[in-house]
Amino acid sequence: MTSEARNSSPTVREFILLGFPCRWEIQIFLFSIFSVTYLLTLLGNVAIMCAVRWDHRLHTPMYILLANFSFLEICYVNSDMPTMLANFLSKTKTISFTRCLLQLYFFFSLGTTECLFLSIMAYDRFLAICHPLHYPTIMTIKFYSRLIIFCWGYGFLWFLIPVILITQLPFCGPNVIDDFLCDLGPLLTLASACVPVPGTVLICGIMSSLLIFATFFYILGSYALVLRAVTQVPSAAGRRKAFSTCSSHLAVVFLFYGSVMLTYVSPGSGQAKGMQKFTTLFYSVLTPFFNPMIYSLRNKEMKDALRKVLGSS
Repeated sequence: MTSEARNSSPTVREFILLGFPCRWEIQIFLFSIFSVTYLLTLLGNVAIMCAVRWDHRLHTPMYILLANFSFLEICYVNSDMPTMLANFLSKTKTISFTRCLLQLYFFFSLGTTECLFLSIMAYDRFLAICHPLHYPTIMTIKFYSRLIIFCWGYGFLWFLIPVILITQLPFCGPNVIDDFLCDLGPLLTLASACVPVPGTVLICGIMSSLLIFATFFYILGSYALVLRAVTQVPSAAGRRKAFSTCSSHLAVVFLFYGSVMLTYVSPGSGQAKGMQKFTTLFYSVLTPFFNPMIYSLRNKEMKDALRKVLGSS
């Protein structure tokens, strides 16, 4: 057993999630703002799922993947926002050691799944635009169903090793996490206050960086090929339609990966004090909130389907 795992029974039984420390009146105001954001996020993503389910024109791989992605976003915000909202109204702001590790596991597993989903959505657009004749024979129900299962299965397996390593670290105090959830960086910082943990920090950093950069550069490579193919489309209307189906996905990619890279490429490396919670807030709360709007604003078929779901047509 390494020095990092000398004490597998942590003395810390609970953590304190500082969240956004401020006056009680401001806490109530923030609770109201984030409660509305949470509800709108759920409603927006449920609306997309219902639109895909009820409109037969949207029973295509691109929209089925989008519906699964919306379901993933619902799971994602549920992994952190209920705890954050409860802590706004809590005096103690505590979370048990077990709940903290469970939140860490589900939050990062769902984040990993999101990276994989964004990758296969880019692959779908690459096939549809660069190989349109082969698209129906490649992107069959059986094939994209396997892709979806792969994303969920691999997403929940990838982060098992870091979580297991963290359970072996000694947490002897302090137990205050300057964040609104049990995040990787703050936990590694707390553990390093008891014993040096360079090995765990290195493994977590490598696994985070490998996942982030591998999927991000795959998406960029796919869209570079898509862009080349689109510029060769003779009609302006065809080019606009191709760009419209890709621009929404690219906007989500850059919103998500921009903040994720700031946070997890080097966990525990010491960001500016208090900054990590804001980058985490952006991709874990605001990105799922904006995604339904981004995917519907530039897509006529989705807007028509949403109008039917919302009963405005």
